[in-house]
Amino acid sequence: MQLPTSQYIELLQKKQEKLTALLRPFNAPTIRLFDSPVSHYRMRAEFRIWHEQDDFYHIMFDQSTRKPYRVDEFPIASRLINQMMQTLLPLLKQQEILYKKLFQIDYLSTLSNQMIISLLYHKSLTEEWRQSAEKLRGQLIELGFDVQLIGRASKQKICLEQDYVDEILPVAGRNYVYRQVENSFTQPNAVVNCKMLEWAIDCTAGSEGDLLELYCGNGNFSIALAQNFRKVLATEIAKPSVAAAQFNIAANNINNLQIIRMSAEEFTQAMNGIREFNRLKGIDLKSYECNTIFVDPPRAGLDPDTIRLVQNYDRILYISCNPYTLCDNLQELSKTHRIEKAALFDQFPYTDHMESGVWLIRK
Repeated sequence: MQLPTSQYIELLQKKQEKLTALLRPFNAPTIRLFDSPVSHYRMRAEFRIWHEQDDFYHIMFDQSTRKPYRVDEFPIASRLINQMMQTLLPLLKQQEILYKKLFQIDYLSTLSNQMIISLLYHKSLTEEWRQSAEKLRGQLIELGFDVQLIGRASKQKICLEQDYVDEILPVAGRNYVYRQVENSFTQPNAVVNCKMLEWAIDCTAGSEGDLLELYCGNGNFSIALAQNFRKVLATEIAKPSVAAAQFNIAANNINNLQIIRMSAEEFTQAMNGIREFNRLKGIDLKSYECNTIFVDPPRAGLDPDTIRLVQNYDRILYISCNPYTLCDNLQELSKTHRIEKAALFDQFPYTDHMESGVWLIRK
């Protein structure tokens, strides 16, 4: 597989032109562009395993024809993933119990050189499988890999030691520790993620009052942004992400950040007095003076109730993985706020995907 690296700048400029056109109705300023490494930028990858007689190998499916094609190297993925792809399969072939009915391998790597490998099966995993997997992990460690190994089957998850890795991201002159849990969302492009965090820190520099964040995940943004605010209140619904965020708060010595396990919709209901939640007991929402809100919603964007909630804040930092739903939301948000800054983050080079950000100030 070869990447069109010589065309990267041209493709990125086309994305910038497209986003500029989409944001033009909202009088957006010149879009700041954050590029990606041209190869080895993706920190996670998933491959199906194709069995052919006594051999097996990684495959992917062509998006247009749905036909499988063999993948021996994957320049989109991190160098660590590529090294592991070359190393892992020969070791798996030494133990039939490890490769029989194996149908998928998921890789999660980090800039800190830690890695999780998840082996997915169409069979039940036994104690014999565990013993063989322990041997495999030992072989990988002897070869110098800092690796966690997980087996998955229907209603089964066998974790040999732990189901997480600790990433270290250099952001604005400081190293941040982020626990990343297997099978939970993490930013796929670590280098661009660092640039996103630095842009968000720059936007909110000199802020007064407190910050509210919806959809905080493992605290990726809220931990880095806490330095710019008196206090930060963040919401997240997924239990593994909340647990990771609590670890990250402690690991980074953040003492002004509180995580609440609630969805954005639930928090909106609580703020509007529609419902009461036991999860908010002991948390004095009135003690927060949130002048700024941060949102990084799913591809569907913000729902109407959350848009109305967001409009109550003087400053809005909005990171979007879908520029079309961002523009839909801006139809309402632009009635009360103006775009002070805009950015394009190239999380997914060589694709049409655009990760964008807007910094909105009340008119």
